[in-house]
Amino acid sequence: MEILIIWLLIISGVPLEVATVERQNAGYAPLLSESLNVRFLGSCETPGSACDIFVTGEYAYIADEVGGLRIIDVSIPQTPFEAGCYESLDYALGVYVSGTYAYVADEVPGLKIIDVSAPANPFGTGHYDTPGYAFGVYVSGNYAYVADDNGLCIVDISNPSNPFQVGYYETTGWTYGVYVVGNYAYVADYYNGLRIIDVSDPTTPFLLGYCDTPGKAKSVYVSGNYAYIADGDSGLRIIDVTNPQNPFPVGSYDTPGSTSDVYVIGDYAYVADGLSGVRVIDISNPENPEEVGYYDTPGSASGVYVANGYIYVADYESGLQIYEFLPIGIEYAKEKRAVSSIYAEPNPFSSSVRIRFNITKVGDVRLRIYNLNGTCVRTVVNKIVAPGGYIIEWDGRDDKGKEVANGVYFYRLEAPDVNEVKKIVLKR
Repeated sequence: MEILIIWLLIISGVPLEVATVERQNAGYAPLLSESLNVRFLGSCETPGSACDIFVTGEYAYIADEVGGLRIIDVSIPQTPFEAGCYESLDYALGVYVSGTYAYVADEVPGLKIIDVSAPANPFGTGHYDTPGYAFGVYVSGNYAYVADDNGLCIVDISNPSNPFQVGYYETTGWTYGVYVVGNYAYVADYYNGLRIIDVSDPTTPFLLGYCDTPGKAKSVYVSGNYAYIADGDSGLRIIDVTNPQNPFPVGSYDTPGSTSDVYVIGDYAYVADGLSGVRVIDISNPENPEEVGYYDTPGSASGVYVANGYIYVADYESGLQIYEFLPIGIEYAKEKRAVSSIYAEPNPFSSSVRIRFNITKVGDVRLRIYNLNGTCVRTVVNKIVAPGGYIIEWDGRDDKGKEVANGVYFYRLEAPDVNEVKKIVLKR
């Protein structure tokens, strides 16, 4: 009974010395950047650096830099595995698959065409050495549109074994990404934002309109009347392209990392955000986009593709990562947090426990673990935290790295708008 009284005094804010002793060299467990509605499914390592990704049917095609083209079977998202590869490439940076061919932007050598009709045994069929460095590629009809460093290179691929250039438009920036819709090619021109090029006659492409962006435009995706730009350190930029001759910005979302790719489907933009992983942004109102989900991938998210209900990420050092976004989880998370700002699972736990909490205001956040005597055995979080949902993991060790004994513990969250205590049980 005395212990319970002491504990009630602690959680009510009464200053007891045993509860306020600060450990000078506390080791903090890192925040795991995973929102409640994005979950990890599976992964497959690649030998190179996964830069770009294209998914069709049961296969994901990875432009893997020095690792060439890797073909991964994703029929079971939880256990993807490499089905085949084509390594006779220089520096694979971009990939687009159409029919039974994979078109690879291979930097210095230009465009490579690979027959992938048999994924286990892909082979090269054609090659065109573009004038610059091939960074990205988009295929439409009989043409491959190559983001070629200094401009847009248009290659006739009607005969995959003998591709040839039919047109070229030199941009003023650094052509990094391209997306084609109808008679227009939308170019992410790095320093110079978005360029819209009329390609109705592929032999004589010309600039139709442009819209500068504040960052470094690396990728572009067009859906409906809007172009979505992965703009490096300036996050996601949304541009109205209803009139291609006069595009103008309508909205933006400043992501925490550096965006390099974007994929749009329905009301959501999925953004590869470098060291900040993959971000899911609600674009139902283009003038006011907002983040609704995220997952901090283990590597640096470089490319993203959404298909079959899954998010596929080319995660540079960490190969292919597969996630699932559950929009319903947004409301589910809100409902769960309405009942409690913090909860742990599994509980009881045997080795580690994941503690989830929600912060609505920026400020100092402290998450501590106490034993039944009211002694703080571990300071898990002690830092300024931005608003959002977080997950941390406690490994059942104290601040000195020693395993604590089995039994009942309490975890306490202190934040600008929260002061809550819950019980957990350790059973090894």
